[in-house]
Amino acid sequence: MDNPLQLTFLGHQTWLVEGDDHRILVDPVLGQGFGLSPALEFRIWPPREINVDQMPALDAIVLTHEHLDHFHLPTLARLDRSIPVFTGMLLPRAVSEAIESLGFTVHRRDSCGVIQYGDLSMRLYPAGAQTLFWEDRVVQPVIRVGDGPSVFIGVDADLSDVYVQHVREGHQPMPRLAIVSNNSQIAPPGTPGSDTNLLPGAGDVRGRKSGLRVLNDLLLDYLEPLDSVADVALCGNGFLPKGTPHGPYLYADHPAMATAANSLQHLFRVHGPRPGDRLTVPATGPIATDRVEWVVIDEQYEARQLAAHDAFLADPKAPPPAPVAPPVSDTAAALAEVEQELSRLGRELVPTDAGKLAASIHEYLNGQPLGPRRVFLALLDGPGGADRHYTWDLTTATFEPIDTLTLDEAMALYPFGMALFFQDLVGILRGHVQIWDVAGSSMQCWNIGRPLDSLVYALFAIYGEHQRPDLAARSYAYALGHLATQPQA
Repeated sequence: MDNPLQLTFLGHQTWLVEGDDHRILVDPVLGQGFGLSPALEFRIWPPREINVDQMPALDAIVLTHEHLDHFHLPTLARLDRSIPVFTGMLLPRAVSEAIESLGFTVHRRDSCGVIQYGDLSMRLYPAGAQTLFWEDRVVQPVIRVGDGPSVFIGVDADLSDVYVQHVREGHQPMPRLAIVSNNSQIAPPGTPGSDTNLLPGAGDVRGRKSGLRVLNDLLLDYLEPLDSVADVALCGNGFLPKGTPHGPYLYADHPAMATAANSLQHLFRVHGPRPGDRLTVPATGPIATDRVEWVVIDEQYEARQLAAHDAFLADPKAPPPAPVAPPVSDTAAALAEVEQELSRLGRELVPTDAGKLAASIHEYLNGQPLGPRRVFLALLDGPGGADRHYTWDLTTATFEPIDTLTLDEAMALYPFGMALFFQDLVGILRGHVQIWDVAGSSMQCWNIGRPLDSLVYALFAIYGEHQRPDLAARSYAYALGHLATQPQA
């Protein structure tokens, strides 16, 4: 095969796909990080610098979905507006309108529609049916050059059932290479976050925080339907959590993860590319790896963050939670917005998993009977610096104010609870942050039941782009407002 398929890893989940002298850029984040504003930027890990001027000319851009680690307006603002942007059918309209406001043309494709440039083809398959709701608009690219070997990119969702069916029925070949997304995002022990259940003894901490579990989930459970894939590449887990002292997440060293995986099994070859690594997928023979000159690892910054990581593991000292949204200056107006929102939030909570479980139980600790108030909410550092506490009343589906409690007192009374900063909730409502930003670092929660019964996931359902496109549009307008210029490449 004179012109094999090549994939250059550009960090986190950005890939440059090349074949037959054509190029498609998937989920481009080409700056140092991503986020709605420079003040809320999540640095790509490993850190790298991309010389966009030296990057080969593009034929197309593909966005798999709307989350900000895949959809980065500052990156798009640096690219030629004549490049077509392809997405799946379910990308929120607020996203396509933001892209079009920069001067691009957006084309939606389903799995029957091929993106074709010469012999280079790409199909966008829908996410698997069991995908969690906040990722169910994801599309998963499948790439080939002519009738050569194919590559599947398993972006942020369960393996596409439609794609698996096409493979089993012979409409698509078994992929030579499957790229899997490591979304474990496991912080070191001693780092509280929104995924930490504050209830004593809650959660499968030993299993969930294991690198062995991560490898099993990615390589065996996820890829089980593709039982004869020859090669697997790891990506994802590729950013530094905001405002934390521990550097990268655990199990974010993909070369080390690949080495461990290859020593523990011989079903397939695992690759752990670093930004700038280019994988060449030949018709026969092993996949080869080289580097492109226009991507350079920032080795000094990497060394500092790894030193911080090692120091934290040796002596964990997590800072207290802190808000991520900008400070609020118009406190009276902000308080009015919040009070109005709490009425809506109380109704929206009812059909969530947390709301349904809260309504189905009748007693709590030591058989203590429960009244109608079963969810605790603390808004921290509100107007005047005072915390504001509420409980959710099932008889009215509203949040009612209560006297302030300590978190320990609240956990003893209510089976569900969350504490978030007043300015963060205001920031969500005004589009200055998204729920993912707040949930990742500044919230604290507890719940009975499964991890998916957490109020974190309830807020994903209530404030995600799929449910609140109005908030999404505000956030994109906010991001566009931070672009000092919008130069055409």
